[in-house]
Amino acid sequence: MRILLVGAGGVGAAFAGIAARRDFFTQIVIADYDLARAEKAAALDARFVAAQIDASDAASVAAMANEHGATHVMNAVDPRFVMAIFDGAFAAGADYLDMAMSLSRPHPQAPYSRIGVKLGDEQFEKAAAWEAAGRLALVGIGVEPGLSDVFARYAADHLFSEIDELGTRDGANLSVEGPDGEAAFAPSFSIWTTIEECLNPPVVWEKARAEVDGGWFTTEPFSEPETFDFPDGIGPVECVNVEHEEVLLMPRWVEANRVTFKYGLGDEFIDVLKTLHKLGLDSTEKVNVAGTEVSPRDVVAACLPDPAGLGERMRGKTCAGVYVTGKDKSGAIRATYLYHVVDNEWSMRKYGHQCVVWQTAVNPVIALELLARGVWSGAGVLGPEAFDAVPFLDLLTEYGSPWGQREQ
Repeated sequence: MRILLVGAGGVGAAFAGIAARRDFFTQIVIADYDLARAEKAAALDARFVAAQIDASDAASVAAMANEHGATHVMNAVDPRFVMAIFDGAFAAGADYLDMAMSLSRPHPQAPYSRIGVKLGDEQFEKAAAWEAAGRLALVGIGVEPGLSDVFARYAADHLFSEIDELGTRDGANLSVEGPDGEAAFAPSFSIWTTIEECLNPPVVWEKARAEVDGGWFTTEPFSEPETFDFPDGIGPVECVNVEHEEVLLMPRWVEANRVTFKYGLGDEFIDVLKTLHKLGLDSTEKVNVAGTEVSPRDVVAACLPDPAGLGERMRGKTCAGVYVTGKDKSGAIRATYLYHVVDNEWSMRKYGHQCVVWQTAVNPVIALELLARGVWSGAGVLGPEAFDAVPFLDLLTEYGSPWGQREQ
């Protein structure tokens, strides 16, 4: 297996750090628009090669994949670049993986009730071509989406006879220290992506609504707040509806009555996001500033600390999981939370990467190892739910980061 990794930011660098300890590949080309960043990540292992790339240009992605004989293209950049990398991988005859799917566009007349273009629609439109070519595009294989979708498949196969709701619930007790030792506002993940998913209309899926828009519908941002008690000492966190790929993926492969995604953002973060929206600073449309065309959202991202560099200042744990309700294999009522917790102190000590990017990056490494071994295989545009969950969860434990299960 020869991998072209596009993106050497926080998640890409963590991906390289995790993969360096495994032997399932022969080479990883680490490509980024910032060559120095790619070179830093590539210095970890003799099997790594650094390169400079324009992730917005499919032809450039295809050319680099062909140059290095890449069998797999791993997308580790913002979702605005998904289609260029996706199309470039196809043109090069390589398989493809990503951790976030092609962007959505709200319904023009009813954004808070009807769906417009859904997350991943542009990729699924090309599924037949990928299948006909015998190529695999494994989409949404980070932690959320990704591991959460694996949990959904595991629950359906091994724990439940009927599923009422698959509810992805993400929460943390992380804090970031500022230079003065006080708590600072510093998102632990890409602010560009966070703005996109948190301010777009959240999507919910219900089987009972299948005759309208396939069962998908939208709500107001930050709707349906609930307090969810997270394990391993994190405790109660208020979670709200957020647009996320799980809701667009799980219903395609797993039988359930309802699918939701709720994120524990916290009041301060929600207030900041609402203020950015009110001021127009969430916009991706370029504006003229003293003769220079800039995107307000890019300015916000440039003004905040790089999430990859926050590890030494972060404290606490992050948790990703799926709360499943329904009936167990005997027909009795059951509610189970399948989850994965990563302690920032552990990930920094073991890998030198903060917990949120590490937790995201470990999952595509595991998926690639399963593909390299032939344990997972397939063709077309497929989500993690399309594959057997047990080998994935076993390998996650082998990587030293076991998952958990709690009856509610």
